[in-house]
Amino acid sequence: MAKEKSIYTCSDCGGMSPKWLGKCPSCGAWNTLVEGIAEAPGAGGKNNRYQALAKSQPVATLSEIEATDFERTPTGQEELDRVLGGGIVAGGVVLIGGDPGIGKSTLLLQAIEDLSHKLPVLYVTGEESGAQIAMRSRRLGLAGTHVRVLAEISLEKILATLEAEKPAFCVIDSIQTLYSEHLSSAPGSVAQVRECAAQLTRTAKSSGCAIVLVGHVTKEGAIAGPRVLEHIVDTVLYFEGDTHSSFRLVRAIKNRFGAVNEIGVFAMTEKGLKGVANPSAIFLSTHGEPVPGSCVLVTLEGTRPLLVELQALVDSGGPSPRRLSVGLDKDRLAMLLAVLHRHAGVATNDQDVFINAVGGVRISEPAADLAVLLAIQSSLRGRPLPKGFIAFGEIGLAGEVRPAPRGQERLKEAAKLGFSVAIVPKANAPKKPIEGLTVHAVERIEEAMDLARGL
Repeated sequence: MAKEKSIYTCSDCGGMSPKWLGKCPSCGAWNTLVEGIAEAPGAGGKNNRYQALAKSQPVATLSEIEATDFERTPTGQEELDRVLGGGIVAGGVVLIGGDPGIGKSTLLLQAIEDLSHKLPVLYVTGEESGAQIAMRSRRLGLAGTHVRVLAEISLEKILATLEAEKPAFCVIDSIQTLYSEHLSSAPGSVAQVRECAAQLTRTAKSSGCAIVLVGHVTKEGAIAGPRVLEHIVDTVLYFEGDTHSSFRLVRAIKNRFGAVNEIGVFAMTEKGLKGVANPSAIFLSTHGEPVPGSCVLVTLEGTRPLLVELQALVDSGGPSPRRLSVGLDKDRLAMLLAVLHRHAGVATNDQDVFINAVGGVRISEPAADLAVLLAIQSSLRGRPLPKGFIAFGEIGLAGEVRPAPRGQERLKEAAKLGFSVAIVPKANAPKKPIEGLTVHAVERIEEAMDLARGL
């Protein structure tokens, strides 16, 4: 019998090579080519599995096409609905990825239980048996009287079940365990993941069934597969958080039916994941009295203002001082220290500077600049900022303090949580006074430093 021909596929970009190479010829990544069995050429004709996702329509003028808003069904988990843009959309495909054991299956089991009272639902598990799902549901206190469960990894059998059961909502846990009989490669390979996701998306669009795919992540934290899944689906959610902490963040990276960069905050309890209505409480330390090196920042996550405490520690560092930041970009920290020295006359050349965002949150927006510099000055001088103090604003290389987007919302959120003093960019100063909040508007970094010293 003739030996089956092998082909090597890149696990990063999906490019193919007839022989093994150290470097992928398509994307240039090293040691990413994985051996697989070459597929026989397709028969073509009517049974071709490569069909359009949507039904073909004649060419039409954009202004004449009827635009209807999407109807949404709430999942019963308020924080999940916030990230999805209000709920699930009929025919929408959602991909949710996260580290092992972070709570993806738990959250989806809770959501499918709430939805099962309004819609026909199906939970497909490729990683666990039906008994394991039942055991988890009993532990979470879920009745499961309307939840249909299928333990299967064959794509063709799952598609036949979807046709027979006709659910309005289906969870596939997980896409990396499925295989299609059309392909001879192993489950989890690039070809299988791409094929299974495309077939399930086609089924979702044609039947109106909303499908959630659970995706595995790589060591770097990205969803496994060469990002083919993220292009196929409508919504991509990332489950973030430290498995040692009880708090989890669900972040929308892509959403065709809502805003991106929205976050939902959950707390892991004995009875599953519970939404956190006031997430600012997680990211603020509980000091009895103000301490040096601590400054509270109002950051934006999607449309939600969050209060996060930034802590700085400045210590004598000798001839080669260290610059270390957790939760912020360390290159930006080095730039800010240079601006602080040049324009505000505060030198840290011989000091170690450590910055930490409390609660494990990652801050990517430049509006954190002013709070970082105020925390550094507070730690350097050993003088705490006043109680109930907040700051935000972007710092330019010329020493100017630039406005942050949606400043009024940030200030209102701070006032609602009992903060009383704020230093903000001049362009973000409120036109009407905010009750209980004294706002100091600044244009330059040296103004902000002088003002902070006076406070």
